[in-house]
Amino acid sequence: MKIKVNGEEKFINNSNKEFTLTETLIQLGYKNNTIIVELNNLIINNQSWQENKVKDGDKLEIVSIVGGG
Repeated sequence: MKIKVNGEEKFINNSNKEFTLTETLIQLGYKNNTIIVELNNLIINNQSWQENKVKDGDKLEIVSIVGGG
């Protein structure tokens, strides 16, 4: 499956299985407690990641939260 992540094309080998947003983020190496995710121009609440499927051609924007002082 080919998707765009932060404007960059990525390929995820999903063996023709639909991945949830959670599974996709794990494949991409993100930790779920430090990011905000937009799927096809809609911000997705992390409680809904298991319900949202990622399909070929979808667009993800992922913002990492960084603490500092």
